[in-house]
Amino acid sequence: MTELTQQEQASMDDASQQYLTFIMANEEYGVDILSVQEIRGWEATTVIPNSPSHVKGVINLRGTIVPIIDLRQRFGIESLDYGATTVVIVVKVAMNDEHKVIGIVVDAVSDVFSVNDADVRDAPDFGDDTNLGFIKGLTNAEDKMVILLDINMLLGSEVLPEASQLSNLINNIDAQQPQAVNA
Repeated sequence: MTELTQQEQASMDDASQQYLTFIMANEEYGVDILSVQEIRGWEATTVIPNSPSHVKGVINLRGTIVPIIDLRQRFGIESLDYGATTVVIVVKVAMNDEHKVIGIVVDAVSDVFSVNDADVRDAPDFGDDTNLGFIKGLTNAEDKMVILLDINMLLGSEVLPEASQLSNLINNIDAQQPQAVNA
């Protein structure tokens, strides 16, 4: 076994990123840890009239009004009552040359993983009808598939993915995963 030079090690470190992973409907998703501002337990929001159903409302976070989006509802996944593990991940999103702070409600936070860029696979192509621009790619982390989200593309644009498109994507990814064989 050969030792890596400092330059080679630095090069490898540059080719990886850390992701905070979270669970929704038994699927694991990841967001770049550098976009995460904080993780909070669920708390009641101030509801904004005429907002879409996936926008739960807003909270006052140390003087900043933060919209709270339920990703489960936005992705068309069956809603659950919020419980002890329900969390809000507060992220900083680039929008039109400025940064906005948005909270996303998820079932539970999972872990932090370092992912090498070489281990990230492109999302499968499902045709022109499916916008997957918000998915950076797919990777395996500790024997589970993780969908890496580009939080700026997901929340930083005016056009969010249609709920049916994401539900179909998740179902198709599950169908394409090789099944474990018991030896």
